[in-house]
Amino acid sequence: MDIDVKQLTDTCIHCGFCLPSCPTYQLTGEEAQSPRGRIHLLRQMLDGQASAEDIVEPIDSCLGCLACVPACPSGVDYEQIIEHAREAVADTRDAVERATRTAMFSVLPHARRLRLARVPLKVFPGLANLSPALSAAADLQPDHDHPARALPPRIAARPNGVIGGTSRGVVGLLAGCAQSVFFRHVSAASARVLAMEGFDVVVPPGDRCCGALSLHAGRAAEARRMARKVVAAFTRAKVDVLVTDVAGCGSAMKGYARLLADDPRWSGPAARLAEKVRDISEFVASVEPIAERHAMPVTVAYHDACHLANGQGIKQPPRLLLSSIPSLRVVEIEDKGRCCGSAGTYNLFEPEMAAELGRLKAIAIQATGASVVAAGNPGCLLQIDAALRQAGSAVRSRHTIELLDASLMATS
Repeated sequence: MDIDVKQLTDTCIHCGFCLPSCPTYQLTGEEAQSPRGRIHLLRQMLDGQASAEDIVEPIDSCLGCLACVPACPSGVDYEQIIEHAREAVADTRDAVERATRTAMFSVLPHARRLRLARVPLKVFPGLANLSPALSAAADLQPDHDHPARALPPRIAARPNGVIGGTSRGVVGLLAGCAQSVFFRHVSAASARVLAMEGFDVVVPPGDRCCGALSLHAGRAAEARRMARKVVAAFTRAKVDVLVTDVAGCGSAMKGYARLLADDPRWSGPAARLAEKVRDISEFVASVEPIAERHAMPVTVAYHDACHLANGQGIKQPPRLLLSSIPSLRVVEIEDKGRCCGSAGTYNLFEPEMAAELGRLKAIAIQATGASVVAAGNPGCLLQIDAALRQAGSAVRSRHTIELLDASLMATS
């Protein structure tokens, strides 16, 4: 593994084009808090000139937002580099930090456990004072839960609202882990939009985690176990396309071929499934619309989720979907797509840096004059909502697909 990582780090020419794009470098001005600085430190460790203990803090402070990737003129694969780096430093944290992370990851990727874990924080809010991670988790809790039932295993296409109409294909929809706890209503909206656009929707039973949270935290073995279950479920379902309404999940699942490349049993199925993965905005924007859009006179600021814009290169499709809604006005957030500070579990383990990025994002959103901010990732929505509440703002956050769903479901 070290040889491969060394080859990856060799592509970095330390030009500095990544510096203006990196949120942690913007906040601190420290070289070690930049992509090229982290690459240099990792290379020092690989060459035996530094220990994992020497580089753990700069590696942990990386958001993994991948804003440096489109800014890099040398094509450095920073995503793979930071994944390997996180895995390399995993055992070097102190005992308390390791125990905290183990406890968190015994809950976060498991929907039932996560649902149960929310109860003590609600009943005994003082528990949040036990650790910074718990305090951050309490702050991120939404003001209210959206009542929504678990999706049925199959939802029939209803093109133009006609149940039993001709289907345009079979689309798998990942229910997810945290998504099914906090944003089940978003998945319900995704399913309705897909059905109204003429697709049968398959949702394999069970709230499966795709492995993204684990993968982005350097827990690759755990991520591979979860990925195999997702590959198995959707391979059995025989879907034409696998859609997700979570940017982080889409980024991880599109990388299944690489994640399971060394697994002789699963490498083939993983590669085939990865080719079918689409973000909900990417897929819906790619098909000829048949469902009628109704007017929604609202101004919406669009936030680029990092793993959608930087990780998957998807920027225009969400904007196209929003712009297809009559009377809806899309405005840009003038912060050059800076990360909101969510970044998977970053806001739990690096709460101070995450809170500052959230504060800056809230200021930028309010400056647009929009009454709604849209994004394609639930972690962003939780983070942005918390920041807007802290700022005393009345701006509401919505998933992009929720707004399209509201337009399709409205009566003219």
